[in-house]
Amino acid sequence: MSEEKNQLSVLQEVYSPGQVARVVDEVGVRKAALPVFQTYTLAILAGAFIAVGSMFFTLVMTGDSGLFGLHRLAGGMAFSLGLVLVVIGGAELFTGNNLIVMAWADRKIGTMGLLRNWIVVYLGNFVGALGCAVLVKYAGVMALSGGAVGETAVAIAKAKISLPYLEAFVRGLLCNAL
Repeated sequence: MSEEKNQLSVLQEVYSPGQVARVVDEVGVRKAALPVFQTYTLAILAGAFIAVGSMFFTLVMTGDSGLFGLHRLAGGMAFSLGLVLVVIGGAELFTGNNLIVMAWADRKIGTMGLLRNWIVVYLGNFVGALGCAVLVKYAGVMALSGGAVGETAVAIAKAKISLPYLEAFVRGLLCNAL
């Protein structure tokens, strides 16, 4: 019975918006204070993790199931693997690190600390994703299913670059909110 009580009390623990803001500030201060090498290494991991999730999404989206909604749901779940790996691995992903701006706005970190983190994390994410892309290329992943995986990857890229600016921007905002 006491175990059930403990589980219930954990479920009832709710943070007010002010408490959430304080936690975001504290995390932002910690992230901004990480040494450059550690930040860069964790950022490379995040870039690779997101690339793995993206490749998994591409594999799942290859082929036509005829069930648009379920196919998209399966693809989204596959992509979320990358996000789960980022969280579990404690990696540094640029989109999440944008929240460091809260600590900056509250004057808990300086502009240089904010920019240093963003630049190092952005570059690390790029290197991690690029490294994963090179591995995928040389592993022949794009040739799977008679080249269908590569065709899917190209179709996804074409769809993304053909979006109108406003639509791409709003989708980015929604994605970051998640």
